[in-house]
Amino acid sequence: MTVAYPIDQVRSEVAFIAYHLHWSLAEILELPHRERVEWVGQVSTINRRVLNSER
Repeated sequence: MTVAYPIDQVRSEVAFIAYHLHWSLAEILELPHRERVEWVGQVSTINRRVLNSER
């Protein structure tokens, strides 16, 4: 069974990862959805730490 994810969600994940990690579209799309979500979470955690340390 193939699971499709909402295209807006995929675009958001791709844009976020590309912006922060500078990975190519092909590299990002090769990741399984679950792994993309994990990368988004990891980068978000780092961003929060940086923002909190600047206060």
